[in-house]
Amino acid sequence: MESLKIMNPSVNDDIYAFKAGSEDEAAVRELIMATARWLNSMGSTQWGGLLQGEDSHNLAGAIARGEVFAFRKAGEKELAGSVILQQQPSDWDRKLWGEAEAGKGSAVFLHRLVVNRQYSGKGLGSDMMAWVEQGIQYSGKDRIKLDCIANNEKLNRFYKQCGYTYKGEASGWSIYEKLLPEVSVH
Repeated sequence: MESLKIMNPSVNDDIYAFKAGSEDEAAVRELIMATARWLNSMGSTQWGGLLQGEDSHNLAGAIARGEVFAFRKAGEKELAGSVILQQQPSDWDRKLWGEAEAGKGSAVFLHRLVVNRQYSGKGLGSDMMAWVEQGIQYSGKDRIKLDCIANNEKLNRFYKQCGYTYKGEASGWSIYEKLLPEVSVH
């Protein structure tokens, strides 16, 4: 399987990215669960399945495959954020994108982008999205696909502001895609 290689760990002046290892699983899981609880407290059903014990993106497996990236402020222990960048479509992706589109093999599927509430409103989400596009080398991949709940206007606006193209709605979820910048090979 292709590997995702960090080319530049700096996300911004304060935050750096690293590939999460098994020792980081509990911290990443708690950050994701804290975000799910926060979404629920705001009246959103997004990620509600997580609160019932569902793990549709197999966090432990994604970590083992090197597809989970965590973000931390230098010198801090607590995570500032995390993201899953799956190199193969999950059953969820196939359901939303359709088997033919999801199975093309040229996409990375972005899931579970989370920002620690302590860093909320400081632009870290945008910085993380820019890092996903520029800080990693993707072997054999030319685009990123993602989805978000269709009725979350703020999140839909966020992905559009990050340059993602709205590709439609499937089962109550907005689907987005962005071509990766071409990298010159020396």
